[in-house]
Amino acid sequence: MFRFFEGLVDPYTPYDDTDVPPSGLFRFLTVYLRPFRKLLLAIVVTTAFVGTIEVLLIYFAGYVVDMLNNTSPDQVFAEYGWTLLLVAGFVLLIRPVIQVLDAALMNQSLMPNFGTLIRWRSHRHVLRQSVGWFENDFAGRIANRIMQTAPAAGEAIYQILDAVVYAVIYLIGALWLLADTDPRLAVPLLIWLLFYVVLVRWTIPRVGAAARAFSDARSEINGRIVDSYTNIQSVKLFAHGRREEDYALEAIDTARTAFARQMRLITLMELGLTLINGFLIVAVVGWAILMWRQGTSTIGTVAAASALTLRLNAMTGWIMWSLSSLFQNLGVVAEGMQTIAQPIALGDARNASDLQITNCRIELDHVSHHYGKGSGGLDRISLSIRGGEKVGIVGRSGAGKSTLVNLLLRFHDVEGGVIRIDGQDIREVTQDSLRRQIGMVTQDSSLLHRSIRDNLLYGRPDATDQQMIRAARRAEAHDFILGLVDPKGRCGYDAFVGERGVKLSGGQRQRVALSRVILKNAPILVLDEATSALDSEVEAAIQETLYGVMEGKTVIAIAHRLSTIAHMDRIVVLDDGRVIEQGTHGELLALDGLYARFWNRQSGGFIGIREVAE
Repeated sequence: MFRFFEGLVDPYTPYDDTDVPPSGLFRFLTVYLRPFRKLLLAIVVTTAFVGTIEVLLIYFAGYVVDMLNNTSPDQVFAEYGWTLLLVAGFVLLIRPVIQVLDAALMNQSLMPNFGTLIRWRSHRHVLRQSVGWFENDFAGRIANRIMQTAPAAGEAIYQILDAVVYAVIYLIGALWLLADTDPRLAVPLLIWLLFYVVLVRWTIPRVGAAARAFSDARSEINGRIVDSYTNIQSVKLFAHGRREEDYALEAIDTARTAFARQMRLITLMELGLTLINGFLIVAVVGWAILMWRQGTSTIGTVAAASALTLRLNAMTGWIMWSLSSLFQNLGVVAEGMQTIAQPIALGDARNASDLQITNCRIELDHVSHHYGKGSGGLDRISLSIRGGEKVGIVGRSGAGKSTLVNLLLRFHDVEGGVIRIDGQDIREVTQDSLRRQIGMVTQDSSLLHRSIRDNLLYGRPDATDQQMIRAARRAEAHDFILGLVDPKGRCGYDAFVGERGVKLSGGQRQRVALSRVILKNAPILVLDEATSALDSEVEAAIQETLYGVMEGKTVIAIAHRLSTIAHMDRIVVLDDGRVIEQGTHGELLALDGLYARFWNRQSGGFIGIREVAE
């Protein structure tokens, strides 16, 4: 039975991706609820039935009181036996079926699938954001917002259906029951309803705002704590444990203050609710007793009115809490939307096609990019790299080397000019097809917190074990991989490497990253200090491997250790975002310019950190 209801809606149903998600809260929820429209209608119907049944049972309780009061005990079953039997059968058989159906639609069909759909679609949307977008926020806060938005949205819809719909139906039934007995009994209920609406209108917006403030503060706590944990090595290295405590404490105390404000509103709400519910009980029950004394109502009417008001007294607190919870959860959803509903800043062109590789010629035509600051990065740089050419890039820190690579990979879009590969503007091709044609090894090669096998196959998921091991051997990684054992006893290629590969040494991470790129075998190869973390012996062996890997590829290699690029076909020297020199190693030494000074001033093969133009 459970599987049937759980399968009524597919949370992974296909949908149209959009670069600009809806920004309004109502529109945002409506889009996600589209696959659940028929289900929502069914829940409203079953919830309405449940509320109606509850009112009818109270009505029948009054009917029974009058029946017992007006009939002698020996005549009760003779006159009302079939009525009592039918109602008993309804209560024992039909009522449970309706309530179980309502609960199953809500708990099995809606709640698990709705939260799953939001998490899945939000994660897919966030993954499409650019690298620069991720650099502007905490990874922990992004993940936290995705995780907390899904249950908050589910709870909000649950409260609307379970509390609001039920309450409306129950209130309509209560008015009908009292008015049917005597219209005057409905007057206190209408007065109470007016006060209740005023209290709700005063309380809920304030609780919602306080809930959003607390949700923001809670996300800030999460972001700060995750930041400390992610950089725990730096925290320990600089002995700043106390500093990180204070950094987190500031956010924690802000959250405490925000939560205290929210709880003050809840206390005021409780006070107001108690006062108006007291009026409801006294007015309705008192009036019913007065009418009975005057002979215009029956004892059953008094009993039904008493049961109804006591039930409303209990229910109104639940409804108020439900409404408060509703607006709190909507506040969480609104806060989550600040992340998961942001437009895709760097998307594919509308009719983008896959990059078609012929000979891997790369052209930068008057390319400028200053990260929106007006300076730094690249400044109107023009550079042409022939297919199969090996080009080294050197320059001081901030000269624009990394910017050039980031633009080539389209982690950012150029602010001016154009980059072409085999004559195709990279903004007009799909990002995935572009990056599939580029293999890159960076100085800080972070790995996924998965097995060595998973990390290697990230470069080529369809590779065989033999191909994977061959790539690891070429990168001098196979031997140390075989000796790995993680805390759960997984060995060799099945061993997990820890977050960002922290369980491996820098050199081991670099060799795994090299193995991955070798396995990928892309026609364009980018090396950003690819051997900087290796010791001299391993580096010498891998350099030979890299020269072999470079064969037939277009290569861009960034290096401070100039000896690693001295044999490149051409070396390009960047300074202040522009090309100031280019040529072979010998030509640049003969030119006696900035490259020659780098070469002469190196200590241990690195460009001097304090090197300045003379």
